[in-house]
Amino acid sequence: MAYSDFTLSKFKKNFNIQIDEQADLFASIEPLEASDNLTSSLEETTELALAINTEKARSEMIITPILLEIRRKSNYQISLFSGNNFDVDVDKGLNGYCDFIISRSKEQLIINAPVMIIVEAKNENIKDGLGQCAAAMLAAQLFNQQEGNEIKSIYGAITTGDIWKFMKLEGSDLFIDLNNYYIKEIGKILGILYQAI
Repeated sequence: MAYSDFTLSKFKKNFNIQIDEQADLFASIEPLEASDNLTSSLEETTELALAINTEKARSEMIITPILLEIRRKSNYQISLFSGNNFDVDVDKGLNGYCDFIISRSKEQLIINAPVMIIVEAKNENIKDGLGQCAAAMLAAQLFNQQEGNEIKSIYGAITTGDIWKFMKLEGSDLFIDLNNYYIKEIGKILGILYQAI
């Protein structure tokens, strides 16, 4: 078993996690203005990525520029990993590859605690990625504990590039924001990601 094998139902059955669905979980988060660099990049690539319609195109042309913007806005005090193996507990199925991992460590050669944000790219169906992202978030929580760096919240996002859904794991509670955020609301997406770090 691996992260990609988890549905939300299977995740809930396998782990003692309470799921709390909330509308407007991130309502109080202020939008963060996108730089001219990001705005220009997304204007050039979003339509193309959606037309190509593959996970790879969406990851490279939409998601990566957004995550790089967060890295710039945090003054390069975080590390960003793409497509890395993140085996935390193979016996529990908390292993496999994560599309994107953000850590509050500046070290870029290896993943260090605290891992703060897991982002899973999906070609079209956000709902199918909820269990996968939740499992990777739980793995991040365990990883941080094993490294002696227990932080209160782990954040997750499932995205098609143009649609984003956010989650937050605190202890044994998984909060899922029922709202979807669209690429046209890039400021809100940036605000949520930035406050997570």
